[in-house]
Amino acid sequence: MFDLALKSKYTVTPDGIAEALVLLKDGRITDLAPLHTEVSCEIVNLEDNYLFPGVIDPHVHINEPGRTDWEGFDTATKAALAGGITTLVDMPLNASPVTTTVENLKQKLRAAEKKLHTNCGFWGGIVPGNGSEIEPLIHNGILGFKAFLTHSGIDDFPNATEADLRKVMPVLARYDLPLLVHCELSVNSEDWKKNDKRSYRNYLASRPKAWENEAITLMIRLCEEFNCRTHIVHLSSAEALYQIAEAKTKGLPLTVETGQHYLFFNAEEIPDGQTQFKCAPPIREKENNEQLWEALKSGIIDFLATDHSPAPPDLKQIRTGDFTTAWGGIASLQYAFPALWTAAKKRGFNPADLAKWLSENPAKLAGLQHRKGKIAKGYDADLLVLHPEKAFTVLEANTHHRHKTSPYNGLELSGVVEQTYLAGKKVYDQGNFMQLNQGEILLNDNINQRHSLKGNTVYTIN
Repeated sequence: MFDLALKSKYTVTPDGIAEALVLLKDGRITDLAPLHTEVSCEIVNLEDNYLFPGVIDPHVHINEPGRTDWEGFDTATKAALAGGITTLVDMPLNASPVTTTVENLKQKLRAAEKKLHTNCGFWGGIVPGNGSEIEPLIHNGILGFKAFLTHSGIDDFPNATEADLRKVMPVLARYDLPLLVHCELSVNSEDWKKNDKRSYRNYLASRPKAWENEAITLMIRLCEEFNCRTHIVHLSSAEALYQIAEAKTKGLPLTVETGQHYLFFNAEEIPDGQTQFKCAPPIREKENNEQLWEALKSGIIDFLATDHSPAPPDLKQIRTGDFTTAWGGIASLQYAFPALWTAAKKRGFNPADLAKWLSENPAKLAGLQHRKGKIAKGYDADLLVLHPEKAFTVLEANTHHRHKTSPYNGLELSGVVEQTYLAGKKVYDQGNFMQLNQGEILLNDNINQRHSLKGNTVYTIN
């Protein structure tokens, strides 16, 4: 009566680590039985490996269509599988066209056909002038919306103003969909570019914490006014934690993510000219980042997401080391889990913490919490198998991102993703892709009937 059973002494459940025989049928977890239960199906003994819920990364720039030379559905979702990531949500930029209209969404979905090796949902974009597209995008399956409060890096996705947000937040509140916000209120100044262009210290000073703090103050005020689910992406300023905690104490629908790179690296350790570390907001000082760890521990920060945003080496200015012109984005998708595990276990965190930060809480943001993000009865059998003590060195030759430039290159990380399961099928096994094109397109299931489809299926929006 079951398709497969996974036997693990270290099954990471919402209630902690358990010995369990995880029973799978038709792509779902049918039950968690005692370890030595007799069943009439194949039993895979995972020995001393941990069984985790598949990682959900709701902050990924896949860049297709239009900038597939930066990344694409094929390469991004292969890298995801190798890292135990079973669900992505694609940002509305840096593709061309950007996902700000229904027509552009149609192009995005056509581009994804036959290229999805993991599940993938989509955020829509809020830019000046596209207010009339918000509800049509919602009814075509968008999971929520992203806005920038400063220049996004590409001219076809301009930043939204407070006036723009005031128009759309009541709509999002009515549909109970999240607004994701890049929180920096920038002051235009080119003076820093006249100094040492290779200096990381100069780059860090060019994007001060005050930019984030003021933008977050604005978003908390709007969140409270409209009771709109508001999500702060890639928080880097620890100075904003107090007002975030205060807003949460008041019961506002506010959530926050930070990125693995803000916890793994510190500004003091970044050499000049190493533009693979450039991101926005920037990686800040060790003292600041230790406060982010504490906020993650206390729940002020809800979860982590990669903000995977790769670009060709020339755009990253790898040869020149010029921080003033380098693309601001870090490629890290494949190494999201082991990077966090390496840093977290040194601080006494346990596997259940990672399951909450990388699976359970991200699922809530995307509206997938009733089917993904947990090892529990009735949930999708999207799973990863981790060897917790095995270490490896990050090598370009083993990286599946389209471009191999990453601040993790050459580092030794702990925790090897041995296997990845998607809907109960083993799709990745010890460096080998077993089955491809098994991903689903995940569309909003709160507006109409839930829709999902295999990545190999031609999809047409009604």
